[in-house]
Amino acid sequence: MADTFHTLTFETTTGTGEVALDITERCAAFLTTAAAGRDGLLNVFVPHATAGIAVIETGAGSDDDLLALLRDLLPADGRWRHRHGTPGHGRDHVLPGLVAPHATLPVIGGKLALGIWQSVVLVDTNVDNPRRTVRLSFLG
Repeated sequence: MADTFHTLTFETTTGTGEVALDITERCAAFLTTAAAGRDGLLNVFVPHATAGIAVIETGAGSDDDLLALLRDLLPADGRWRHRHGTPGHGRDHVLPGLVAPHATLPVIGGKLALGIWQSVVLVDTNVDNPRRTVRLSFLG
């Protein structure tokens, strides 16, 4: 029986500001080898307490709208009980409750089966930690 499970981790820098970072191409590149033309599922997971994974449109303003919505819902102010890091950092620890730290996506013929405008993005509002790890796992 052929190996049906593959996993890879990669690191990325999100910078010193809030970001919705498009990682779709990294996912597609991983599937070139991991899926090798097969059908299955891609799980994208960010093992951090202050980041999430979303499937949204990018480049037309939706990514900026998502960050604006998160700023409205989770303001960087003194209301948070979790109080270390930059002011308002407690909100970053609530983010994964709204934007889950994972997404499971269909793979057909070795390629992501996303809608025409959909992209996989790493959502990071934590300006205290610019280095992020992303784990990609393919189950065929």
